[in-house]
Amino acid sequence: MQVIKVETKQQLDDAFHIRTEVFVKEQKVPMEEEIDQYEEEATHFVVYDDEQPVGAGRLRFVDGYGKVERICIAESVRGKGVGRLLMEKIEATARGEGAEKMKLNAQRQAERFYEKLGYETVSGEFLDAGIPHVTMVKVF
Repeated sequence: MQVIKVETKQQLDDAFHIRTEVFVKEQKVPMEEEIDQYEEEATHFVVYDDEQPVGAGRLRFVDGYGKVERICIAESVRGKGVGRLLMEKIEATARGEGAEKMKLNAQRQAERFYEKLGYETVSGEFLDAGIPHVTMVKVF
């Protein structure tokens, strides 16, 4: 598995492909909610298994936080450490750009995954695209 920071249109297309597979097709998030106004300002990441894209996510800087967004892993490789690799790359990139803290809105079903990475829940439950979420933070 290799996590790369997106630099080409093909890599960005690969990231959007995985996001569409997971969020739109699997979780039934409307496409107009999945692709948003922040795509151009975000730093995107894609995970490859050989040359096959199997994970994606993005990073933005908001209110002094490195904000992790759109983390998704193909069903075929879940539970194999791919999410951890992706998060480590995103966090390392954020730290390299001066971030001292991270923030994300986690789907409730993924909350324990992020807790294992050092994130702490700081909000009550709320709905995003009809899916229960919580806000989580991590300070380096």
